[in-house]
Amino acid sequence: MEIIGQVLADGPWHGGYGPPFPFLLFPLFWLLAIGGVLTAVVLGRRRREALAGTRAGERVLAERFAQGEITAEDYRARLAELRAKPRT
Repeated sequence: MEIIGQVLADGPWHGGYGPPFPFLLFPLFWLLAIGGVLTAVVLGRRRREALAGTRAGERVLAERFAQGEITAEDYRARLAELRAKPRT
């Protein structure tokens, strides 16, 4: 009974020191948080760059249609082709 009383009085960490894992969890949390933010920024930038090429093509196509260089059917067909997902 003496040991159980001592464990209940002191807790499992004799000398008043707590478990070591909080010192590992806080840096791990911040490492994961910063890594998540950096990943989101990189993926967002890649997506924006991919869309920028499509938008530029649509803009040129719209200008050619406005100037009368292509017909409405050509415009619709080429616009659909630009917006189609690339085949791999």
